[in-house]
Amino acid sequence: MILLIYAILLLVLWIGITILLLINTRKILFLKDLSPKLSVAPSVAIIIAVKDEEKELEDALQTVCSLSYPNYRIIVVNDRSTDGTAAILQRMAARHPLITTITIDELPLGWMGKNHALYKGYCASSEDWLLFTDADVKFAPQALEKAMHYIKQKQLDHLTALAEITSPSSLFVSVMNVFAIMLDIKLKPWTISDPASPSSMGVGAFNLVKRSAYEKAGTHLMISLRPDDDLKLGERIKRAGGKQDILYGEKEISLAWYSSLPAFVNGLMKNMYSVYNYRFLEAMSTAILSFLILALPVPLFLSSGAPYHWIGLAIIASQVVLLYGKKGIHAKWWHALMIPFAGLIMVYIIIQSTLLTEHLRGINWRNSFYPLSELRKQL
Repeated sequence: MILLIYAILLLVLWIGITILLLINTRKILFLKDLSPKLSVAPSVAIIIAVKDEEKELEDALQTVCSLSYPNYRIIVVNDRSTDGTAAILQRMAARHPLITTITIDELPLGWMGKNHALYKGYCASSEDWLLFTDADVKFAPQALEKAMHYIKQKQLDHLTALAEITSPSSLFVSVMNVFAIMLDIKLKPWTISDPASPSSMGVGAFNLVKRSAYEKAGTHLMISLRPDDDLKLGERIKRAGGKQDILYGEKEISLAWYSSLPAFVNGLMKNMYSVYNYRFLEAMSTAILSFLILALPVPLFLSSGAPYHWIGLAIIASQVVLLYGKKGIHAKWWHALMIPFAGLIMVYIIIQSTLLTEHLRGINWRNSFYPLSELRKQL
């Protein structure tokens, strides 16, 4: 009887998740579909923090230099790089007068490197708008123009865009699609434009914010020790009364986030606990729910007799519909069969990140150790 109740609840839940996401993600527009027509072009400083980025930097930075927007400059902050990043920046700056470079040799106490670099970029700017982005993000020529047109149309203070993720690993892409579904459920991005909604969002690949709104939110000074600085920046802007919205960046903004599944796991391991504000019970509860909703149901039901295997097949059918129909991702039919595996991966990341941080009483981030007691001060 308990198993039957669990099976029925999970089927209803997955049908509900499918309907919820299919309907609501349709409310988020594609940047590629927007008009680039802009009568007035406010000044924009594009601020990029780089550390040991020689592999992707030159190609990505070239796309930033090729933007069609008429009123912008680029501030690249080299944060203690030890590879060929400095030479690339020197060569690029000589070719492109739009580029200003800042070199950081030492990280002050109370800062994480990227947050400090972005803050120093802000300090070196005077433009009306700030676009915080990453060193491996590639832009289509009209991306900024379209984004600013949308901002003016909607009278926004902050616009974030979900970059198109490219990867040669089909396995990583299948897991990434499940990760995107989890983020949608947790963050409800279609609600962030509603001032009455507590939901907020920020994306490291594209955080375009009005200077006055950024300053009102306290700048990166207030999130100096947050590994999830992009999310927290969006949260602080929303709390300070800023009007924000989100777009899908497909065809306009892209990055090769991780080249493989192990790289994805290692990358998320560093900051997953911070998503739960270093609250042990919240993180572990999420891990348990993820196991019960994502990893366990289908294998359990398919290995059981009737009617459970029919319920398992119905859940798979719902997941196929979700993956095919959800806006903002590109999925193949077999990605639905990977959901239990992806669920286990996410459970592992959450638990391992939580236990490791608690065991070490802090995190190691880019050759620096940050005590948990200090990290918890910026909740």
